[in-house]
Amino acid sequence: MTESIMKLQDRLRQPLPGLEAHLRMAHATRRLYGGAPNGARQAAVLLALFLKNGEEHLIFIERNANDRDQHGGQISFPGGKAEPTDSSMLDTALREAEEEVGILKKDVKILGGLTDLYIPVSNFQVHPFVGYLDRPPEFSLQAEEVNEVLEFPLSHFENPDHRRVTNIRINSQLTLKNVPCFDLRGRVLWGATAMILSELMEIMRGA
Repeated sequence: MTESIMKLQDRLRQPLPGLEAHLRMAHATRRLYGGAPNGARQAAVLLALFLKNGEEHLIFIERNANDRDQHGGQISFPGGKAEPTDSSMLDTALREAEEEVGILKKDVKILGGLTDLYIPVSNFQVHPFVGYLDRPPEFSLQAEEVNEVLEFPLSHFENPDHRRVTNIRINSQLTLKNVPCFDLRGRVLWGATAMILSELMEIMRGA
């Protein structure tokens, strides 16, 4: 592991910035919601880091557009809902990453977990985990779930020019205005994924 990854691992063992970091990349209405209610569905995601061209990169997926999936077509981290056969939320994150993009569980060194995040629109409580891969992965996409894999260096998100505010069209009747987001070379990363990433980047700055 690189020195910066070892520092990140150490920082993840300390108190996390949590909600404060989440809200920096959240729509204003997010402040109206509290934590996850009893009975919220459980899910987990993997923030997979690896070294490429001398820089730590982070893996994202673009989900296939799907009328049955409220998050269809969005950019997110590999992950999904917990299954009864999962032994833990970490097991959920690793299983989903392997199923969706072919990241093998045995290749992931878990550095720690981030703050759980509740998504009101889908009633999911998401458990994020940060992992490190010793080498760039060989991707194998789950065609029915994943349209594309995206790799971005962490330095991309450290650049304030890549943080902006935009309007997000949810459907024909609803457009969210002034939504904080990350610009991924013309694509928009927003919502829960942006909030989780905001916490990771704050931790990286502290590390």
